[in-house]
Amino acid sequence: MLDAEVALTRAQASIGLAPEPAARAVAAAAAAHGRFDPRDLALRARSGGNPVIPLVAELTAAVREMDASAAAHVHRGATSQDILDTATMLVASRALEVVVADLARVAAALGRLAARHRDTPMAGRTLTQHAVPTTFGLKAAGWRALVLDAYERLTAVRSALPAQLGGAAGTLAAFSAFTETPDGALPTEWSGNGDAQDLGIRLLAAYTAETGLAEPVLPWHVLRTPVAELGGALALTAGALGKLAADVLVLSRTEIGEVSEGTGGGSSAMPHKANPARATLIAGAARRVPALAGVLYGSLVAEDERPPGAWHAEWQTLRDALRTVGAMAETAVSLAQGLRVHPDRMRGNLDATHGLIVSERLVAVLAPLAGRAEARAAVTRAGERAVRERTGLLEALRGEPDLAGLVPEDRLRALTDPTAYPGSAGALVDRALDRGGHGRPAP
Repeated sequence: MLDAEVALTRAQASIGLAPEPAARAVAAAAAAHGRFDPRDLALRARSGGNPVIPLVAELTAAVREMDASAAAHVHRGATSQDILDTATMLVASRALEVVVADLARVAAALGRLAARHRDTPMAGRTLTQHAVPTTFGLKAAGWRALVLDAYERLTAVRSALPAQLGGAAGTLAAFSAFTETPDGALPTEWSGNGDAQDLGIRLLAAYTAETGLAEPVLPWHVLRTPVAELGGALALTAGALGKLAADVLVLSRTEIGEVSEGTGGGSSAMPHKANPARATLIAGAARRVPALAGVLYGSLVAEDERPPGAWHAEWQTLRDALRTVGAMAETAVSLAQGLRVHPDRMRGNLDATHGLIVSERLVAVLAPLAGRAEARAAVTRAGERAVRERTGLLEALRGEPDLAGLVPEDRLRALTDPTAYPGSAGALVDRALDRGGHGRPAP
């Protein structure tokens, strides 16, 4: 908020609406951060409904001590929402700088995992059951793709975060009034600058430049797209990181054991446990952010030219979303960088269904030889026998009369090897890892 107030006075000075010494005095007073007590400002904010009102009083008093004439230029022409919205965008921009840096680190770690395990076979699972073989590299590439989606979305949203300046009701009228003479004409120095509206727009451009934020086309006191877009991007990021965490939680189950965290969390009751603590924290947070984004989307319904309630509902909600996603991204860095992969367990789990995981391949290959219906029936019977008699699918297929002599033994053996049916997994990993270039983190 202090940065926003300083930017406003500097912008006014840059176009002649305030003297340069006043801008310097406001900046100097704002730099005395020990003077401003956040808790005191919060308590005093209750009477006026926002913290800008007591802050302006404190800042004005501080400026008056330095330069009495400069005090009149503190917060001149602005409304509280101008300052608080701009401050919110500044905080969001600074927070997102940290978040996107962490997302880049997560993507880099996942890229290394995908490349290293490009051809590491594992069971693909759909609706909780084994489906067909896949590779761990493809799974890691998918995690990375989601993280890159979040990285790009947050980067784009951050670059578009706008300053806010509209005055009491979004018309910038007060700033034009500063230049009016008693007869209603503009002073001579403004005679070549167009009408009063142009003066307000010039100030908006100068203010935006001082803040380093994007310049809005209109004041957005009740046009809350920037906040809603930010909330949506944070929810997408939470979901992307939540997907990574959810998969780690499943794959690190004792009975699966295909991955584990580098250093697991302990248990207060069971000394043998190494809980996937990082994934657990991320998964828990991922369930909260969409609800927070829902509040921010709901605040789009903001009545009049300045809203009661809708604007106020954003403050703590957005702060909570930024903090939560920031914590998730930081935690995901250590999760991705320290993740341990256990190919032996992956290979063992591929055999859990006695070879049935390649039934799709068998039907596709045998259908031209035996007929599609006959091939499917024969593979189904062989699969049931393999489970019932706890034998391998290869042996069960040998006993199927409808398949006798259709496929040589060595070919049948190859067809039932789950590690030999990765499909295009390797090529897909390569394709995913090619995603890079300008504005994206390297693999």
